[in-house]
Amino acid sequence: MNTTPTRARILGTGHYVPQRRLTNQDLEQLVDTSDEWITTRTGISERRIAAPEEATSDLALHASRAALEAAGLSATDLDMMIVGTISPDMAFPSTACMLQTKLGARAIPAFDLGAACSGFLYALDLAGHMVRAGTHRHILVLGAEILSRITDYEDRASCVLFGDGAGAVIVGPSEKADQGLLDTVSGADGQYADLLRLPGGGSLCPATAESVAARQHYMKIQGRAVYKLAVTHIVEVVRELLRRNDLAPEAVDLYIPHQMNTRIMEASAQRLGITMDRVYVDIDRYGNTSAASIPIALDEAVRTGAIQPGMDVVMVAFGGGLTWAATWMRW
Repeated sequence: MNTTPTRARILGTGHYVPQRRLTNQDLEQLVDTSDEWITTRTGISERRIAAPEEATSDLALHASRAALEAAGLSATDLDMMIVGTISPDMAFPSTACMLQTKLGARAIPAFDLGAACSGFLYALDLAGHMVRAGTHRHILVLGAEILSRITDYEDRASCVLFGDGAGAVIVGPSEKADQGLLDTVSGADGQYADLLRLPGGGSLCPATAESVAARQHYMKIQGRAVYKLAVTHIVEVVRELLRRNDLAPEAVDLYIPHQMNTRIMEASAQRLGITMDRVYVDIDRYGNTSAASIPIALDEAVRTGAIQPGMDVVMVAFGGGLTWAATWMRW
């Protein structure tokens, strides 16, 4: 019988972004926009775009190998794989199953989780519970996206936002009671589903000549409404996480938010009473990569030394669904 560990923690991190850079100057040639307009409203200077031959599972493969190396493990040590994504290789089989073969993992459970930009934190919470239960020892958790394939480059308001990339972590046991994944608060509210959606391609709107002509196979976003709800829910979920763990906002060493918009991050920080020097920001270089944004930022923070052992870190996400989540961990 498996013994239940005291905690689950992240054993290793990794990320991968494609080589091609799509700058604001490049977008000026595609749509009626400008570098100044994009930068002041989003904070984005460039984003990465996958090569035509790259699939989401390919990006995930690179990130997974980096995370396994950081953890000192091999693919055959894994007990489960979970991929948070809204841009899978195909409807089925799952991107996780495609990745499983490419990575050389055993015949372990592998599946995708669809919670949009909150997908990585949803998957991380699930993996943490399974490790603490003692049923699994090493779980690969990813956020991986090729959003450029579902971005409407005729929509000047939304096409400037999105990029491609993948981030990965290995979740495993920790025998230290004060280390690891300590708590998560999450939620969803489907009444706002129309604010962030990909209408075409599912059972509600299957692919037809008409749906393609109407550009229904690209993401649709109601930006102003999303902005207001994003700030509200980010602040509320972080406050709830801190309240139930008796933590003050300033007691957290580093906040890693989903990289959706610098204005949203700044407004949320202001309401929480924290300064932006406690908030990790890389949206300027990668844009919004949905489920991949938090694990990409986490890996960067670890590898650059922004996160040190013993630091308290809060990760928070908000995305289509609507979905949201906040996770507190001690590194």
